[in-house]
Amino acid sequence: MTDRPQYGEYATPEEQRRLAGLPPLDAVAEAPVATSAPATSAPATSAPAATAQKPAGRPWDRIITIALLAYGVVNVFMSGMSYLDLPTVMNESMRILGVEGEFSNFAQAKVWGTVAAIVLVIGWVVTAWLSMRRLRTGKVTWWLPLAGAAATMIVASVCITIPMMGDPAFIAYLDGATGR
Repeated sequence: MTDRPQYGEYATPEEQRRLAGLPPLDAVAEAPVATSAPATSAPATSAPAATAQKPAGRPWDRIITIALLAYGVVNVFMSGMSYLDLPTVMNESMRILGVEGEFSNFAQAKVWGTVAAIVLVIGWVVTAWLSMRRLRTGKVTWWLPLAGAAATMIVASVCITIPMMGDPAFIAYLDGATGR
């Protein structure tokens, strides 16, 4: 038993077009020549059709979006590096707040600091990907990096709040502040 040829394997381009329900190549080749006779009106009608297919570009939107994404990548790098050393950041924060004592919840700070840094990176990557998709389609995009940064920072803030709320010195400070 021999293998049967796959669809279109031995068919000529003309046979393939006929089986697909398309006009023959000769008819397609003649059509532009026949419609190009009124040369004065053809370019005027084809130009708006070309612009309708491709979305209008907004250079200001593209510049603002890319600038915000560039600022975001710098912010993600700087914040992510500090989150990887969260116990030091927590000690400094407690000193600024006037909390007496040292931060001692090191185990949770390392875990949640790493999670917060990863959240920042993933948030930026998703925001950049969505922004590029919107820019390619011609949609207004400047707001997307701002919304992505806000959403990412909320999640990262929750991640770094968890070890802070588990620290005995910080809890004692909160108890003292509410008991006044």
